[in-house]
Amino acid sequence: MDSPRPARRTLLRGGILLGATAASTLATMPVTAAPRPRRRATDYPGARWKPANPANYTRAHRPSRYPIQFIVVHVTQVNYADTIQTFQDPTAKVSAHYVVRSADGHIGQCVHDKDVGWHAGNWDYNTRSIGIEHEGWVDRPEYFTDAMYESSATLAAYLCEAYGIPKDRDHIIGHVEVPGSDHTDPGPLWDWPRYIRLVKSTRTGA
Repeated sequence: MDSPRPARRTLLRGGILLGATAASTLATMPVTAAPRPRRRATDYPGARWKPANPANYTRAHRPSRYPIQFIVVHVTQVNYADTIQTFQDPTAKVSAHYVVRSADGHIGQCVHDKDVGWHAGNWDYNTRSIGIEHEGWVDRPEYFTDAMYESSATLAAYLCEAYGIPKDRDHIIGHVEVPGSDHTDPGPLWDWPRYIRLVKSTRTGA
């Protein structure tokens, strides 16, 4: 059975009383500091967060636990979307920190810099490096666009400045150069002189 509905005047009077009570309570509450802003999801300000599945990387506290000494350059051999999807598949057992899209240089971050991505095929290098994947195929240079080179080089320069990595070919290496690797990327069509020149000429203030 329905209860009788209160009159409109009763509702208004109750609202006024509640409002007065709330105002009185607020007046007597201690003033507290505003909440601190949340830490941004990405380490690199130009990236968008595309988190890898936790089953595909190792949580760590770099650079306090492991030094960050290298950047490893990769080429995906699949498109950008499929790369992100692979990193989010808990059965894949692979991930890189960043993925750069070919068409516009958009950057997705999949693993935090402090954590160890599974990208190099060598545990020692994984612990001491940040992996940057580039959308494309090693035998299709049309994927290595100006936007990709410039965006990736700016990212690499930022990481070098943030972690004290020298901006040279001894410390910015291809996947093929990782000891024990059976991969060939980024391949002979990747323009290393151009890429390193762009990295060296970029100052990000990281």
